[in-house]
Amino acid sequence: MKKGAILILAVLIPLACGSKRQVSRLDTDSVTDLSGQWNDTDAKLVAQEMITDCLSRVWLTDFIAAAGDKPVVTVGTIRNMSSEHIDTEVFSTDFERELINSGRVRFVASREQRGEIRDERMDQQNYSSEETMKKFGREVGADFILLGSVKTITDQIESKRTIFYQTDLELINLETNEKVWIGTKEIKKGISQGKVKW
Repeated sequence: MKKGAILILAVLIPLACGSKRQVSRLDTDSVTDLSGQWNDTDAKLVAQEMITDCLSRVWLTDFIAAAGDKPVVTVGTIRNMSSEHIDTEVFSTDFERELINSGRVRFVASREQRGEIRDERMDQQNYSSEETMKKFGREVGADFILLGSVKTITDQIESKRTIFYQTDLELINLETNEKVWIGTKEIKKGISQGKVKW
């Protein structure tokens, strides 16, 4: 009897002392800066502001005047050179979305996506009907590639910390290697940790 009671108490006490976890749905546009580190709000803000700036510059009107058509763009590597883990794939998708939704450029798949598409096209050569199979050599080549990086500088003393984020992007002409636009977006965050009182 004693052993059974001790066993029940051993199970119930941690459950009773544990805190309840609450999960709530948040608006995806709401700012949720819990840790002070890079988050979805930062990625969206940087993508919107930088692409708006990029598409307002003279390179775009010059290209349309010379070529008579919208430029074709692709997003290349966005390197994480920061001290944090930043999922640059999500970040790249933010840039792609802003470029496509602007309606001012045409957009082609990234290098990784093109590899998968080519595999599918190769598969069609063997298994699809002649009427529906897609042919090789008809891809649209990009005129420009967007490359970039995210860097951080952290400063800390005792319970106070600042994190400075700098995102640099460059739009490069794929035929001539000319840099037609360079943009920088900076974000600075102050984080203070209250002291624990016992």
